[in-house]
Amino acid sequence: METISLSDGEWKLMNLLWDENPLTIAQMVDSLKRDTGWSRATINIMLTRLSEKGAVRIENIGRQKRFYPVFPREAAVRQEAHSTLERIRTRGIGLLLSTMAKESEFTDEEVEELYRILKEGVKK
Repeated sequence: METISLSDGEWKLMNLLWDENPLTIAQMVDSLKRDTGWSRATINIMLTRLSEKGAVRIENIGRQKRFYPVFPREAAVRQEAHSTLERIRTRGIGLLLSTMAKESEFTDEEVEELYRILKEGVKK
């Protein structure tokens, strides 16, 4: 899969589309108005960029446009995690994991999942 770099704003739109699709611009404006205050024009520009990057597909139905994610969430998260690790270049993953644990409020289920993932990684 090709590399697609997402800005913080594009992550907001993609998360919205990954959670529910298809969506219209009006639905996205409504969903994001409290958090971002973005106008219809701003969201339209961002969606056009995402389409040009190959992350979003636009379907015209009459006068209405519907938007679908094309770039899978798993691929985006994997790419972002790899990029982040490359940027911070710590000598060990301990600092990264301890910072994440301190800064996040993990649920018991998330802690169990992380423990399982780490155990599986050690076995390989």
